[in-house]
Amino acid sequence: MHTLIVVAHPDKNSFTHAVAAEINKAITTSADHSVEMADLVAEHFDPRYELADHTLFTRRTPVPADVIAEQQRIDRAEALVLVYPVYWWSFPGILKGWIDRVFTNGWAYDDNAQGKVVKKLGRLKVHLVAIGGADLRTYARHGYFGAMKTQIDHGIFDYVGANVVTSELLLVPEAGFPASQLAVAQRIGNNIATAKQSPAEDDACQTPPEPAPVSAIAYHEKHDFPS
Repeated sequence: MHTLIVVAHPDKNSFTHAVAAEINKAITTSADHSVEMADLVAEHFDPRYELADHTLFTRRTPVPADVIAEQQRIDRAEALVLVYPVYWWSFPGILKGWIDRVFTNGWAYDDNAQGKVVKKLGRLKVHLVAIGGADLRTYARHGYFGAMKTQIDHGIFDYVGANVVTSELLLVPEAGFPASQLAVAQRIGNNIATAKQSPAEDDACQTPPEPAPVSAIAYHEKHDFPS
């Protein structure tokens, strides 16, 4: 089984990168699993949705080379892990741009003659790991986490047919990498490493697997540590 881990944070010393590394480490303890890390910032991925992307959406131009490369990464993977800080209660811009440009009309989804959406990524297992800076009360009081799940879990991944297996919100402490939070990352990696079904077996299943429970670990509302 092959997993693509996408990280969207400019600071290599951030908690976001520590979580991604822990997931990678847990997955690769299994000899049957491989991982590709996609550090969007370090790789200088261009998130700008420009005219070439718009004309691709309307099927007037071919797929840009950088978009093809990202789609091929996903095509090679059975599992997709997104690890990202929460900026303004959503993805950071570079990750949103990655979704905008890579999950294209004709590859991630299509429209049939009846005008209905054809979901084309049904084989893909998705694990979402968001790193937040506010405390749990803030997310609960304002409904931020529910809004994030609606727009990301449902609005993006359900739209293309991908199964969101994990949807986690980890809240950043004032300092250090607490073992309790890194243990969540390790659990996610272990769950991926112990997944036995192939995509073909998944298609044959009548009942999809239950998604992992959503958790949020609260520490402090204010912090001085990069998320």
